[in-house]
Amino acid sequence: MRTPKTALSAALGLGLAAALAAAAPVSAASPSSHANSSHSTRASIAAYNGSTAEKADTKAFFEAVMKSARAKMKAHPNAASVTVTYDASAAPTFANQISESASIWNSAVSNVKLQEGSGGDFQYREGNDPRGSYASTDGHGKGYVFLDYQQNQEYNSTRVTAHETGHVLGLPDHYEGPCSELMSGGGPGTSCQNTKPDANESAQVDQLWANGLAGVHFGKAS
Repeated sequence: MRTPKTALSAALGLGLAAALAAAAPVSAASPSSHANSSHSTRASIAAYNGSTAEKADTKAFFEAVMKSARAKMKAHPNAASVTVTYDASAAPTFANQISESASIWNSAVSNVKLQEGSGGDFQYREGNDPRGSYASTDGHGKGYVFLDYQQNQEYNSTRVTAHETGHVLGLPDHYEGPCSELMSGGGPGTSCQNTKPDANESAQVDQLWANGLAGVHFGKAS
């Protein structure tokens, strides 16, 4: 959930691309000092439309994640689902939201599972950034989801986290969508409290990760 001109980078262990930047509404329990020191503005938090570059970055990031996942599947060919690991140690303020986000996605899909683990395929980080929350990659198969303090106070924090995690699982932004779509992000406004993907979004993720990642492609959310 990013600002209009932000740009994500794509990466595998699965940080999202640098510009994209779930179920009870939970707001970030960040200290007031976080909000006071934040460089985000209300305008930067409220407005974000994915650019062509951002979409390309998201696609690249997801493909990096898939590369890592294929390696896991090769090592465990009989696994019923692919496990994607994450490290939340660098985002202690959002520990509950990250855990809830993983639970939401694990309940919504069957072919891929999120699991916390040291190091992880990707990391969560926290701090202040005028671009808001986003995902970024180091270009070498590792990446992170960045959670901005102020944006997570303005919007439902679990929705922000689950939205960013949705990119890790292969879903692009669809800001013009309704609140019922998780990937509509901040499009529906700060009043939107939905933290779960809808049936179509869940089906898209399962299709992307189906049959040992056979026939993988990048689809646009609708």
